[in-house]
Amino acid sequence: MSKSTLKKVALYTLGAFSGVALSLSVQSFAADKDSSKESLPVQSIRTMAEVYGQIKANYYQDKSDAELFEGAMKGMVADLDPHSEYMDKKGYSELKESTSGEFGGLGMEIGQEDGFIKVISPIEDTPADRAGVKSGDFIVKIDNVATRGMTVSEAVKKMRGKPGTKITLTLSRKNADKPIIVNLTRAIIKVKSVRSHLLEPGYGYIRVSQFQERTVESVKEAAQALEKQNKGPLKGVILDLRDDPGGLLTGAVGVSAAFLPSGSNVVSTKGRDGKAGMVLKATPEDYMMAAGKDPLDGLPAELKTVPLTVLVNSGSASASEIVAGALQDHKRAVIVGTQSFGKGSVQTVIPLSNGSAVKLTTALYYTPNDRSIQAQGIVPDVEVKDKDRLYESREADLIGHIGNPLGGEDVNGKIDTDNAPPAAEKAADKAKSGKNSKDKDEDLSSRRIPNPAKDDQLRKALELVKNPAEWQKSLGLAAKKPAPKKESTTDKE
Repeated sequence: MSKSTLKKVALYTLGAFSGVALSLSVQSFAADKDSSKESLPVQSIRTMAEVYGQIKANYYQDKSDAELFEGAMKGMVADLDPHSEYMDKKGYSELKESTSGEFGGLGMEIGQEDGFIKVISPIEDTPADRAGVKSGDFIVKIDNVATRGMTVSEAVKKMRGKPGTKITLTLSRKNADKPIIVNLTRAIIKVKSVRSHLLEPGYGYIRVSQFQERTVESVKEAAQALEKQNKGPLKGVILDLRDDPGGLLTGAVGVSAAFLPSGSNVVSTKGRDGKAGMVLKATPEDYMMAAGKDPLDGLPAELKTVPLTVLVNSGSASASEIVAGALQDHKRAVIVGTQSFGKGSVQTVIPLSNGSAVKLTTALYYTPNDRSIQAQGIVPDVEVKDKDRLYESREADLIGHIGNPLGGEDVNGKIDTDNAPPAAEKAADKAKSGKNSKDKDEDLSSRRIPNPAKDDQLRKALELVKNPAEWQKSLGLAAKKPAPKKESTTDKE
C-alpha cells in the first residue's frame, strides 16, 4: 500500500467505541483481476443453501430473505477476529457520523470476551472515566438488558444516545465481590487529548490520552508551554501513554516524530502472507493529514535529545504501542510501567454497493526493528507495577484474536494477587470511601495532576530522566530480549 493511499483508506488503530470520535475516509477496492480464476466453493454454497431452505421451511417465525442474508454476512465477518465487522446501512451511517461530528456517548473502548462486552479502556475525563469504569471490566447489562451474546456494534449503539440522557451499566470486576452498578449521563465526547505539567524545574510531563487530529500540534504546544514555564530548555521529559487506547495512525507517527530524528522509521505494515505494505517515517508527509503548515514547526529542539521516558500499561493500545515501540527500538526512550495491550492490527473500512460496509483486518503493524505488537504488546524496559491496578486486560483475552506472526506465547491478562490488599484492608477502605464523598471528589480531580509521590510508575520515570547514566543503561533493555518461543508439543504414546 502506498503512502498516498494512507490518506484514502480508513486505517483503524482502535477497537469499537462508545462515544469516541475518529476521523477516517474510505475507498472502494476493486476486485483482484485473478480472483475470477478461483473456483467457487460449490459444496459450501450448497450447504449454505440447505441451511437457508431449512430456516425458511421450519423456523417458528417467518424471517425475510434480507434478515437471513444480513445475519449470515455479519456472522461470516465477525468470526474472523474481534476487530472485523459487517455494518448495515444504518450502522455504516452511524460510523461516518461518529467520526465526522459530535455525538452523545460514554467514552470508552470496548471489545468482546467469552460472549460478554469487555472494557478495553475508558477515555480520560469522560462519563465512563468519571464513574469509575475500569479497564478489564465486563459490561454484563446495559439498562437491565443482558449483554451475553451481544455484538460489540450492538453494545455501542445501545450506549450511544442524546447528550444528557441517562444510562445504567452493570459491571463485573475480577476483584469485586459483587456486580457494580453505575449510573451515567451521556455527554458530547470531545476529549482534550494532551495535557502537560512541569513536575519540577527542568523536567516536563506530557500526557496523551488519545490520538486525534490535533494531537501532534497539541504535543508541540505542550512542549512550548513547558519550556516557557521552565524559563529555559527542559532537561528531561516524561510521555504518559497509560490507558491511551490509540486513535489516528497519523497521530502516532507525528508524536513519534516529535522525539525522533527526521526520517526515522516509525512503523510498517505487512498483509496477507507477510506481504510488505506501508513504511511510515518521521516526516511531515507521513503524519500530516492535509496540505498546510507542519504541525511540529516550532517544536523545542531539546525534545529530540533530552532523556525521555514513556509510561505504558495494559490500557495502552495500538497507536500508543506504535509510539512506544518506535521510541524503544530507536533507543530514544526508556519504557516504564507494565506490558501494553497488544493490538497490532490494521482495520480498513470498505464500502459496499448497497450502502453497507465491511471493516476488515487487512494488515499487522511492525516496529522499526520488525517486531510485531500483536497479542504480546510492548514489554517495558523497566517494569513498575501499579498497586491500584489488580487486573490487567489484553488483546490475547479477546475471543478469536490473531496470534503473533513471529511466534512466542500470547500475553493474557491476569489478576495480580501479589498486589491485592488483605481482606481487612479492603473492608477499611470500603468503609472510608463510604464516609467521605468530599475526599472522593478531591481524589477524582487530583488524578488530572501528575504526582510522583503517589504514583510509583511516574516516580521511577522521573528518577530515570534525572539520572542520565541510569537512563542510558536502561535504553532498549526489553527490545533486546527475543520473544519466548512456543513449546513444541508431541503426541505421547
